[in-house]
Amino acid sequence: MAKRMLLTLAAMALLLTGLGFFKFRQIQSAVQAASFQPPPEAVTTIVTQKEQWPSTLNLIGTVEAVQGVTVSADLPGTVAKINFESGNYVHQGDILVELDTREERSEVAALEAQRDLAQVNFKRIQQLVNEGVFARTQYDQAIADQKATEAKLAEERATIERKTIRAPFSGVLGIRKVDLGQYLAAGNPIVPLQSLNPVYVNFGVPQQTAGHIRIGSSLNITADEFPGKVFTGRVTATDSVVDEATRNIQVQATLPNPTGKLRPGVFVNVETTIGASQEVITLPASAINYAPYGDSVFIVTEMKDPKGQSYKGVRQQFVKVQGGRGDQVAVISGVNPGDEVVSSGVFKLRNGAAVQVNNKVQPSDNPAPNPQDS
Repeated sequence: MAKRMLLTLAAMALLLTGLGFFKFRQIQSAVQAASFQPPPEAVTTIVTQKEQWPSTLNLIGTVEAVQGVTVSADLPGTVAKINFESGNYVHQGDILVELDTREERSEVAALEAQRDLAQVNFKRIQQLVNEGVFARTQYDQAIADQKATEAKLAEERATIERKTIRAPFSGVLGIRKVDLGQYLAAGNPIVPLQSLNPVYVNFGVPQQTAGHIRIGSSLNITADEFPGKVFTGRVTATDSVVDEATRNIQVQATLPNPTGKLRPGVFVNVETTIGASQEVITLPASAINYAPYGDSVFIVTEMKDPKGQSYKGVRQQFVKVQGGRGDQVAVISGVNPGDEVVSSGVFKLRNGAAVQVNNKVQPSDNPAPNPQDS
């Protein structure tokens, strides 16, 4: 009996010793994991410095033709001739379409005959009146008949002229909307016509900055269709009211377009100066960590781990940005000149993370990049 108890106690002691050793190893592993320092992340950095940053406003505008219409039929009729091709450049007064005027021309011939007869009758009656044979009232009636015939003749000739449809101004034609033999009612479209040199650019300016926009001020215009190409225009008009929905004021600029590259309806980027330049710290756009709770950067500095050993790590710093220019972003608060800021790789960092700086390849930091076609 005593021997069995001793064996039982020995087994329990052995079991407790095993459990204690296992728990010790588990705690030891947890302590080692807590003190584990992940390997440093490879990043690029830039040393900040102040630069003169122009106070500009970047907006979206729309190109509009100085003159633009859809040429249409003035009177009903059948298309007899088409004297243009889609996309042609035409001059003011060029004949675009001729409608069938055979009926009107026959009427003109008849009226010309009536006019000639009325002139002969008028001369005869005038002679007889002078001789005292006819009364003066008959002379007056002959004058009225002659004038009425002339008026009808002029009306028919005007109708023929109105059925000859001409370009109202010089410009570029669009795609034609008629065919030979087609019957056109009054007002039916024939072809769009746009004057493309110069062109207007219309854009909205927030009411709080509209006071900086002056008539005659210069602005730069770019379009995504023409990378690297900058068009220069001038402000020529501002609207007299503020849009109640957007609280913007419409501004109109005029710019030369001799090659016709900018077409009506194209969206363009408008950059205009709204004040004196200011000193800011510029960083590549890739250096900013954008987040709903605030924008931040990572500043490289010397740090110490829990064991007191020094290492190169990063400190997250919230910043305030104000506008961009090309690949650059203007920072107006949060960093100081001389700070070493991570310029790429911010997405994989956290506050206190160890980093390894490798600046062999730097992200683009060009205020006026010229991207190449892909």
